[in-house]
Amino acid sequence: MGVYVVTGGSSGIGRKTLEILKEQGHEVVNIDLKSGDISVNLADREGRKEALRILHERYPDGIDGLCCHAGVSGACGNLKLIVSLNYFGTTNIAQGLFDLLKKKKGSCVVTSSNTISQGAARIDLVDMLNYSQMKYVNEERILSVVDKFDASDLTVGNSIYVTSKYALARWVRRVSASWAADGVRINAVAPGNVATPMTSKMGDKAKAALEALPIPINYGTEELMVAEDIANVIVFLSSPLAHGVNGNIMFVDGGTDALLNSEKVY
Repeated sequence: MGVYVVTGGSSGIGRKTLEILKEQGHEVVNIDLKSGDISVNLADREGRKEALRILHERYPDGIDGLCCHAGVSGACGNLKLIVSLNYFGTTNIAQGLFDLLKKKKGSCVVTSSNTISQGAARIDLVDMLNYSQMKYVNEERILSVVDKFDASDLTVGNSIYVTSKYALARWVRRVSASWAADGVRINAVAPGNVATPMTSKMGDKAKAALEALPIPINYGTEELMVAEDIANVIVFLSSPLAHGVNGNIMFVDGGTDALLNSEKVY
């Protein structure tokens, strides 16, 4: 059995992923703000450094998998948090644990969103986020730009959320070949609308926006997908069974994206 690290494993998709991995007999470490095996704030640079320090001390021989789920929605009311947690909290941890994944030829799965195909991302900010990985623009500079936007506008919040997830998906694609050359696979899942504590706390407008998108596998009902629908795919992608899958952005949305973009095959 292997050693897996899960971020955001205290609730929602992350919690279900953690539960399935444990049921399979793996050792699983949860990094989360509250109730984590390692309790740190992944939206904060120092919190990320502390998590990486602990993991390197605890697992010097490497880890088998990393599943990154920690994030907030566009309705959280804090635009800087959306960017710092959803994007930097994922990419910094993944890059920081690459050496441990390399030791065991492990795999990484990050959580994007099926909204990345729906046109709401700000590509100028996506570019800034992706360039930040090449040291051209730092995190503080990007957060200072985002801080000037209207956090009270749900449309703005949604756009920044989609931007963070779009940039994350593009980052996965860009690093996948070089990571695989060192024996580490990396993929992303793009979930649709899922019933989680995050979505249950949304306001009426945000919930109405969710319900406006049909989920073909749940046709005729008002049901959202459940966390297990996504977690099962994440566990598969992180396992040796998915050895041939690398650099993939896998839409796990019950067919919503296929319905909205039926003519797009790539």
